[in-house]
Amino acid sequence: GPCYCDEACAHTLDCCHDYARACPVISCEVSQWSAWSGCAEPCRTTYRVRRRRVLREPRNGGEPCPALEERAGCVHYWSRQGAECKQALIPALITTGGFGKARKKRAAADGTERAGYCVEFQLVAIMPGCMHSHRSYTRWMRYLREGHTVCVECQHPALDSRSLHCYGDGSGSQENELLHWQAVGSPQCRGTWKRIRQLDTCSCPSVHSFLFI
Repeated sequence: GPCYCDEACAHTLDCCHDYARACPVISCEVSQWSAWSGCAEPCRTTYRVRRRRVLREPRNGGEPCPALEERAGCVHYWSRQGAECKQALIPALITTGGFGKARKKRAAADGTERAGYCVEFQLVAIMPGCMHSHRSYTRWMRYLREGHTVCVECQHPALDSRSLHCYGDGSGSQENELLHWQAVGSPQCRGTWKRIRQLDTCSCPSVHSFLFI
């Protein structure tokens, strides 16, 4: 009689003699990934999507279809109307506070020194890359610890003359909102923190003291 392509026969051992020829194994075949979409929503941490479609369904015990959709995190810093999003979304670029002394000397010498401010943050998450920084100018990253409060100074020239803020200082963020930071000199050293308060009279301690870049 005719051979029915019922793959269960491979387990019950009652396949017809020509099963392999009459019912060849056909694995799923999918298309290439589409291009990534834009961010789902502007001015907030969200996701982008890419998709692919099924070109051939699996049959006779062939490999099943893989995932047809992938998502990746993204942030779009401009609204659909072309306006810049609030600064709270922009990752803060930081470096050790020791760099500030030389910066202040240069600013005073050319007459561009302006009063700045400090912002206190609580470190929430730190990527392992911070612990693997062995160069002399990245050693300070190894002393970052989750849960510690850090003080970050905003001073010239990072202080924007129009907004009077440093990019990434978290101004306009919601209470307990997770903000992103990245260490200058090591792209693998980054993480999140929460803004605690702004100090207009800046007096960052020598330990856990950083600068906006």
